[in-house]
Order: sequence, then C-alpha cells, then structure tokens
Amino acid sequence: MAATKPQSAPLAADAHQRRLLAKALSNPMTDSRAFAQPYRYHIGDDVEVLTMHEARCGLGTFSRRDMFKVVLVLEGANELHYANRSYLVDRPALVFTNRLIPYAWEIPEGFHEQQGFLSCFSESFLHSAMRGVSLKELVLYKVDGNPVYFLDDEQVRYFTDAFLRMRRDLESEYAHKEDLLRNQLSIIIHEAARLEPATPQHAPANAAERITALFLNLLEVQFPITAPHSEPVFKSASDYADRMAVHVNHLNAMVKEVTGKSTTTHINERLVTEAQLLLSHTDWSVSEIAYSLGFEYPTYFNNFFKKHTGTTPLTFRRTHVPAAL
Repeated sequence: MAATKPQSAPLAADAHQRRLLAKALSNPMTDSRAFAQPYRYHIGDDVEVLTMHEARCGLGTFSRRDMFKVVLVLEGANELHYANRSYLVDRPALVFTNRLIPYAWEIPEGFHEQQGFLSCFSESFLHSAMRGVSLKELVLYKVDGNPVYFLDDEQVRYFTDAFLRMRRDLESEYAHKEDLLRNQLSIIIHEAARLEPATPQHAPANAAERITALFLNLLEVQFPITAPHSEPVFKSASDYADRMAVHVNHLNAMVKEVTGKSTTTHINERLVTEAQLLLSHTDWSVSEIAYSLGFEYPTYFNNFFKKHTGTTPLTFRRTHVPAAL
C-alpha cells in the first residue's frame, strides 16, 4: 500500500467532523462513549462476543466495513429503524443487522437501555460453517428480510446458553475454538430461520427525517477510503434506494424535503470531497483513486472531477500538494 501523507489542518478537521456526523446519525439517541472491546472476547478482526453493557454505543453503529451482528435482547426496549421500516423490540428477541443495510437504534421514552448479548462477525469467518452460502442471500440479512425474531421462555434459555458457550469458548485456550464459534453461530442463524419473524410497525410521522438520516449515514460511512480498490462506493440514488428498500423517487423526495438538496447532489459533493482528500494526502495514482471511488474508467472520474471543481485531478494535486509528484 502506498504511504499516506500527513493531513493539513483544515481537511483533517473536516474529515473528523464528517466521522462525528456519521456516528451521530447512526445512533442519535444513545450514549456516545467509546466502544469497549475486551481482548479476551474477540479473535482478530473476525468475531467478537460481548454483553450489551460492554458494547455501549457500538450496538447502533452502522458501517459497510463493519461486521454482521446477531443481538440477543433479554430485557429493556429499543426501537430499531431498519431500512424503510421500524420495529419496537420491547421483549426478548434475536435481532440481525446487516453491514450493508442502514439501521439505527432509539430508546423509546420511558424505557431503559436493553441488556443481553451481541456477536459481531465477518462473512469470511462463517464461510466454511455455512457451506459457502452468502450471508447476504439469507432471509435474515436481505433488505426485504425480517431482522427481528421474538422469543418465548424456552427459546430465551436456548439462545442464552448458546451465547454463554461462545463466551466460554473465547476465554478458553482450546486450539480449535474458532471452529466451535463458527459452528455455534451457524446453529444460531439456522435456528432463527425457523422462527416466526416480528411484524414491522408503520413508518413513524417523522419518516422524512429518519429516511434522510439513514441515507446520509449510508453515504458517510463509506468514507474515508483507506486502501486502493476497496469495496465499491455507491454512486447513484438508485444504489442507496435499493439498500434502504425504498423507491428511488420516494428517497429523492424525502431528502429534498429535509435538506433542500437532491440525493444526487449529496452524493456528488461527497465524492468530490473524498477525491480531494485522496489527491491531497495519498500517493495513489489518479487511476487508483478513480477505481476506489467506484468509477469504471479513469476518464469518467476525470470528467466528473473537472465538471464539479473546474479543474482536473492532476492539476488539483499539483496546486495543493506540489511535492506529491
């Protein structure tokens, strides 16, 4: 990977503010303290098993680079805003959140924060246990799937034991504990697929604000781009509408109503900002930056950048970082 150059103060501050905005939009009603990650309860970057108390605000954070999550709710209440619908999770339940679908948690007035367990994992971690089945193709993780499954007393005991076993296995020194964890997570997913899903609530009165916040969060959490040719960036309003399970015209109308700008304008402005940051603070070639931002050909990126800034990417780089060439 090419070396990254130190950021200048104005652009670095701007990037920091964007990350804070994404975090606030992702989970606006809950504690914003740092996500606690006890070492003994995670293996590298592939899997973690935490209590909700340990997870703190990490429960509500959505990111495309984040992992899939399975949440076992044992007590308390939260309202889950998932894509274009909402669920009141006010009793024991299993909740599945997809790293590719925007969501946010909100504590209803009069309720206390939920207690339970949370497991975060990468798709690659479960690949062998799920026999090559993509998690994105399971109903539990589809945009139009059901992420919430309410549990009876027997099911609560069963899934609580499963999470406690995973905690025990993570603490152990057993050489093959990763295999145990894969199998346990696979069983949880398959058992959940046999449950009756919860029925979503109707969209709340402030649907425009909520949909706009989810769109802005889905836009923002794709950045910053930290490696060339990383996961493709969503570049069209239709891309975002598909991930949020809403019609593109409805998304455009809601975003325009709340912000006064079109969905496309928000996307283009964010792409330009990220392009300027990459041109200023990395040694990546213009082609690498183009592909990293989701452009099929570097010439498309050149034309896009010049249209929105009045200059070419190379000219911008020479003007702002003379030593980069």
